[in-house]
Amino acid sequence: MSEHDHDHSHCGHDHGPRHIYIYSPAGAVRDKAAFKRGVARLKALGHEVEVDADALAVHTRFAGDDATRLAAIHRAAASGADVALIARGGYGLTRILDGIRYKAVAKAVERGTQFVGVSDFTAFQCALLAKTGALTWAGPSLVGDLGCEGEPDDIMLACFDDLLTGHGEGSGWRMHNEKPAADGTPAVRDVYLRNATLWGGNLAMLCSLVGTPYLPQVKGGILFLEDVSEHPYRVERMLTQLLHAGILAQQKAVVLGQFTGYQLAPHDKGFKLQTVVDWLRTRIKAPVLTNLPFGHVPTKVLLPVGAPVSLSVEGRDALIYWGHVGTAAHAQH
Repeated sequence: MSEHDHDHSHCGHDHGPRHIYIYSPAGAVRDKAAFKRGVARLKALGHEVEVDADALAVHTRFAGDDATRLAAIHRAAASGADVALIARGGYGLTRILDGIRYKAVAKAVERGTQFVGVSDFTAFQCALLAKTGALTWAGPSLVGDLGCEGEPDDIMLACFDDLLTGHGEGSGWRMHNEKPAADGTPAVRDVYLRNATLWGGNLAMLCSLVGTPYLPQVKGGILFLEDVSEHPYRVERMLTQLLHAGILAQQKAVVLGQFTGYQLAPHDKGFKLQTVVDWLRTRIKAPVLTNLPFGHVPTKVLLPVGAPVSLSVEGRDALIYWGHVGTAAHAQH
């Protein structure tokens, strides 16, 4: 993962407390205990935690009606916080994308607010990138990650701390041990890519934006994908949509994160997630990487959506590197 053992005494970064704004732009918070645990953990780490007035609002399955959730997003943007962190994902952002004041959010990013989230939050991240080019972070949510029972995942916490202190520079991981191709070449060849836009997130959310003005037109990008509770045939069906829409052919690499929470059926007869990976490699020229530690899992790295990154693969070792992506560097995006 990133390097966490640097000497803080002369690194030039501020290790003081951060202002973290918690808001709920999508699904209603059902697990109030996890919400409280998450807030308490952030406070125990020394941060100032500001909870949005409607963070625990409920309107059917949503955290308040559409107008309430839009107002929460705009309050987060106006908060001046270092980090605006979603309480949880679920569903709800796609239905309010046409009401978000993207310029106001982009200005907040320029001023230094980092918007962080996962899952349904992909819709917000893609829309903001499409409309303004502003950078956000794919990362934890309050309830599911920081508010979990027991101890939160070490790697996730270290990456989150890197974001708070300005140290995050990249994420390395080990890909699955896959059989070589029929001609004996490795499943993923060694590769080095520079200056490619990193984007993506939840596969179902990306597919829901195809054909709308909220899907960024990223050419020569590195697309990362994850999903939960989607059988491999559904994953393949969604990838097929991105393929037929011409999106996959425009990428320099496709990086698959964690696909979890599904059950294979007897009539699959050997059709599994690896089948989908093998099929995808026959349809696009770009390398298809596996096992990125990101998705609906405890161990998740933070990834800068919309940032120019480098990608290297040597054997099974992969590294996505972005150096210090601050707001100043990003303002020219």
